[in-house]
Amino acid sequence: MKLKTILIMAASAIGFGTVLHAQDNPWGLVYEQAITENVPGKVNIHPVKYNLDGIEIAANVYTPADYNPNEKEYPAIIVAHPNGGTKEQVAGLFAQRMAEKGYITIAADASYQGASGGEPRHTDKSYFRINDIHGMADYISKYPGVDPQRIGAFGICGGGGYTLGAAKSDKRFKAVATLSMFNSGRVRRNGFMDSAMPTIQQRLQDASDAREKRVTTGEIVFTGDMNLTDEEIEKLPFDLYREGAIYYNRTHAHPNSTFRYTMESLMDLMTWDATDQINLINVPLLMMAGNQADTFYMTSDAFEKATGTTDKELFLIPRATHIQTYYVPEYVDQEVNKLTEFFGKKL
Repeated sequence: MKLKTILIMAASAIGFGTVLHAQDNPWGLVYEQAITENVPGKVNIHPVKYNLDGIEIAANVYTPADYNPNEKEYPAIIVAHPNGGTKEQVAGLFAQRMAEKGYITIAADASYQGASGGEPRHTDKSYFRINDIHGMADYISKYPGVDPQRIGAFGICGGGGYTLGAAKSDKRFKAVATLSMFNSGRVRRNGFMDSAMPTIQQRLQDASDAREKRVTTGEIVFTGDMNLTDEEIEKLPFDLYREGAIYYNRTHAHPNSTFRYTMESLMDLMTWDATDQINLINVPLLMMAGNQADTFYMTSDAFEKATGTTDKELFLIPRATHIQTYYVPEYVDQEVNKLTEFFGKKL
C-alpha cells in the first residue's frame, strides 16, 4: 500500500485530515476525542507518579463520570502500552474509553521509557515490562474507590504479550484481554514472520558485545531507530512497520515515543517468549486482533497454547490491520464494546 494512501486513511480516520500534536493537549494526549480539561461529573484524568523498585513511574489514572469513592467500589483495568508507545497514545485512548464505561483505569509509561525513570534509557527487557504491569496493579489496587477483587488486565501489541506474561503468575487479575498481541520475544529472536532465524546467533553475539562495551567503556549501543523518510517508509516490507512508522512518527507522534532500545536488551528478549508457561493463565481470556493484521499469527499461536483456561474467546475485527485497531473509530468502537461486555461479565 502506497504511503499517500495510508496517510489519507489515517488522517481521515482521526478527523478531516487532522494530525494530532502532543502540545495541543494539556496532558500531551494524542488520540481522537482526548480529554482537554477535567470537568466535574465527567471522566477525569489524574497524572500520578509512584515508586516501583526504586524507579519513578509516570502514569495517568482515569476516573469515571460522577466518580465518588465514598459511595461505591469500582472495578479497575490496567492498560499496558505497545512497544515504542507511551501512555498518551493508544493506551490512553482505551483507558479513557473504558473509564467512560465505569471503570477506574491506569496507563503507565514503562520503566526506562517515556516519562518514567530508569537508566540506561530505552532499556526494553521482558522482566521490567512485566514488572511494570504488576506495579500498575499495586498502585491501582490502593486507589480510592477501587475494589481490589475486581481488577482486569488489558495489553496492546507488545503490552499484550507482556500482559500475558504478568497474568501467568499475578492472580490479582480476574480477567485478561489483549489487542493485536505482539510476542516481543519471538520477534526479537526469530524476526518478524520468523524471517531472521538464520541470524539468531549473530544477533545474540551483537547483544553480548554491546553489554561488554557498556561494562568496559560506559558506551550504550542502541538499535531500532525509526526516524524514516517517506521513501524509506514505502520500502518497509510489512504493513505493521509501514503503518506503525506513520502512526508513531506522523499522525499520533509523541516526543517520548520511540522504537529505539538498547542492543543489550536482546540478551533478555531473545530468551523470553509470551507463550512460555501460558497454561498458567487460568482466568477468562479475550484476545482481539484485526483479521487483516500481519501480526495475527502471534495471537493465534498464543490463543491455541492458552490451555489453562476454558473460558477464552478470539475476537476478530473485520478488515482491520494491526495499527488500524489503534485508532480507526469503527474498529475502536467494536473493541471497546467487546471489552465492556467481557469485563462486565468477568469482573
